[in-house]
Amino acid sequence: MANLENIRHSLAHLLAYAVQKLYPGVKLGIGPTIENGFYYDFDLPKSITPADLPKIEDLMRQLIKKNLKFEKKLISAKEAKEIFKDQPYKLELIAELVKNDNEKVSIYQTENFIDLCKGPHINSTKEIDPNAFQLTKIAGAYWRGSEKNKMLTRIYGVAFQNKNELTNYLQKLEEAEKRDHRWLGQKLELFLIDEEVGAGLPLWMPKGEILRRIIENYLYQELSQEGYQWLRTPHIGNVNLWKTSGHWELYRENMYSPIKIDEEEYLLKPMNCPFHVKIFKSKLRSYKELPIKFAEFGTVYRYEKSGVLHGLTRVRGFTQDDAHIFCTPEQLAKEVEKLLRHGLNILKTFGFKNFDIYLSTRPEKYAGTEKIWKKAMNCLEFVLKKLKLNYAIDPGGGVFYGPKIDIK
Repeated sequence: MANLENIRHSLAHLLAYAVQKLYPGVKLGIGPTIENGFYYDFDLPKSITPADLPKIEDLMRQLIKKNLKFEKKLISAKEAKEIFKDQPYKLELIAELVKNDNEKVSIYQTENFIDLCKGPHINSTKEIDPNAFQLTKIAGAYWRGSEKNKMLTRIYGVAFQNKNELTNYLQKLEEAEKRDHRWLGQKLELFLIDEEVGAGLPLWMPKGEILRRIIENYLYQELSQEGYQWLRTPHIGNVNLWKTSGHWELYRENMYSPIKIDEEEYLLKPMNCPFHVKIFKSKLRSYKELPIKFAEFGTVYRYEKSGVLHGLTRVRGFTQDDAHIFCTPEQLAKEVEKLLRHGLNILKTFGFKNFDIYLSTRPEKYAGTEKIWKKAMNCLEFVLKKLKLNYAIDPGGGVFYGPKIDIK
């Protein structure tokens, strides 16, 4: 039996071959395997819709039945550039793969279709069950994932060893869609997202606001019992505040453009931290007062590309139950332990019993010194081990101002 990963990879090539036949002049991007299937990116001469997928599928099945071979060849970069002279995205990839025209690159040929690829693939299309795959959707995707590049058309497909496996998967997918929170949110009149209001900006309806209020009341009580004092801060702040905090230098790509008011510039807040620090610093405090704990249901706004927005799980405006603890270095481990225990208890209260824990380390762009980062990392690691929690390291996954324990 053929390796399923290889089948999926080969189907991505057949998808590109079929699209090339149906839409002459198409420019090819990349076509990798993904969980449960594959995709291929195209720069098409005309727009297509989901209604076009069946005819592409039909042509793919016709190709499968021809028992076509997948033949690997190593050729010089110069030959590859000639083969792909009308394929700008392939030429870009070749330029990255080799330093000179004499170096070799790998291609795969299936009948008249040639693709730049290192493989592996199946030997021939007879190893594919023509009824065990389906093209599922079309989406937009920037070339190389950068919004500075052209938006390409991405066609997704799923594939399995046989028709029964495909049918079972599609049935599970259908059941999952019935439980999709985006559909349930509108069906139950909890929230809606309206294009005229803006993508990633949910509107909470009366029933949804009741649920939110119940959750907020619960959290208000929980955090108050833990000694948190409640704050409320504005939705915008002067650009100088964000320069002082480091957000302007190290987090700017996640912030919206400045708003000019009179002669000054303001920014929608992506975080509440600088406001809480300002309140803490607003008067002289004694070490005897520490720890001081501030909390806020603060609405923040972060720039997200339209392609990654997803219901309530990825938005542009959301409300955090945000908190900050000001303590001495000697109190740090104890406070982190209390905070982690409390957070895990709250998750369990809401029915979350299975989750993964990550210790996220210093990113490329960061504030502070290596010494302080090391001390913070050691503290988080100490607490995780003390509580005997299983965790994995997320290299570079910390935020610019510190490492974090991430519970997913």
